[in-house]
Amino acid sequence: MAKQFGIIFGCLLVGELLAMIPGLSIPGSILGMLLLTLLLDRKIVNPRSIAPVCKFLIKNMAFFFVPPGVALMLYFDVIAAEWMPITVATVVSIFLVIVVTGRLHQFLHQRIKKHSR
Repeated sequence: MAKQFGIIFGCLLVGELLAMIPGLSIPGSILGMLLLTLLLDRKIVNPRSIAPVCKFLIKNMAFFFVPPGVALMLYFDVIAAEWMPITVATVVSIFLVIVVTGRLHQFLHQRIKKHSR
C-alpha cells in the first residue's frame, strides 16, 4: 500500500514542483493528476496497482473536505459582506460551464460522427 500511495503522491509532488516554474499558472494538483493520467494511459502504471488506494481515498473523500470547511468559517464576515457578487459569480459560472460543456459535446459528437462514416 505504501508503493500505491507513493505513486499517487509522487505524481502530486512532481506536479507541485512543475507548478513552481515561473510563468506557469496551472495548479500543481492539476499537473499531478495530468501526470498520473499520462502514466496510466502509457501503461507505465498499471491501474490495478493503485486501485485499492484510490478506492480508499474515494470512500473517505468527505473527510478531506473538513479542513477547508472549517477554514471557511473564518471568512463568514467577508462572505456576508460580499454575498451578492459571490452568488452572481457562482450562478454565471455554473451556467457557462453547462453551456460550454454542452457545446463542446455537440461539436465533438458531430466530428466523431463525420469521421466514422
